[in-house]
Amino acid sequence: MNLSSLANSLDTLGYYGQVISTEETMVLTNTLLFLQNENHFHNVFFWGRIFGAEKDYFVAFGYVKNALEGKIYYYSTNCMDWGLLPTPTEEAISLLPLCTTRFQGNPALLIEILIDKDDDVLSTKSNKPTVRKLKEEDRLSATVHAITNEAMIVPRGALFKRPDAVVVENQNFEGLSQLDSQELACYLHYRSPQRKWNTNLLARIDYNYALDFLDTIDVDIPEGCWILHVCAAGAVVIINSLYWPGMVFYHTVRTPNYGSVYFGDGKRSLDLPFMLNPV
Repeated sequence: MNLSSLANSLDTLGYYGQVISTEETMVLTNTLLFLQNENHFHNVFFWGRIFGAEKDYFVAFGYVKNALEGKIYYYSTNCMDWGLLPTPTEEAISLLPLCTTRFQGNPALLIEILIDKDDDVLSTKSNKPTVRKLKEEDRLSATVHAITNEAMIVPRGALFKRPDAVVVENQNFEGLSQLDSQELACYLHYRSPQRKWNTNLLARIDYNYALDFLDTIDVDIPEGCWILHVCAAGAVVIINSLYWPGMVFYHTVRTPNYGSVYFGDGKRSLDLPFMLNPV
């Protein structure tokens, strides 16, 4: 969610359950502007809020040059003091699905995770269950990484890939049309592409590599993990992720206004494939 339209975006999403207080919005706007100036970011975005038992984590990111590969994340527990969020380690990513407790709001807290001896991913030479310790700051980093990769999206045409492979925001983006805004194929994952480069080439008639270099969300598994709502007589489109409850995307049709934000406890809905009705 872009800093320049943070207040308006939060007001828009407030009608659909994503609420943040006016005081917190004002503080976020001022501190993120200071963060942008201090780090010479080209743009700064409010990523979302992860609820904790004692304190909540506010997460933001910015970039200097590359809007896709150059994202730098920060977190705060009071909307004022921002700390650099470390890059998630392989161990933290592997242990993340085994973390079932709530976030506490203490970055230095060590979480004890019981690893069963039959676990193939984190198996050890010992035949007995082992206990691994994971710092909550590392868990937060792995959670933000997972949610960003799997549930953060942008509309088609919002990002542009230059000939030198640098991804920038498309200044000529004027929004999706009424018809395109209701198609999941016109929304892309805000991450480095993970599918073959020719997937979109074979799926779209009007393929343009400068705009279609990202993965579309219409073929995500399980089918039905995205819910698209047309609101305000077709003027606003809201997309919710069922895999990560709390992640919501909005786009004002025929305008460049769009944004994603997360408000949740940082847990996947692992039971989603069993909750969806088969086709």
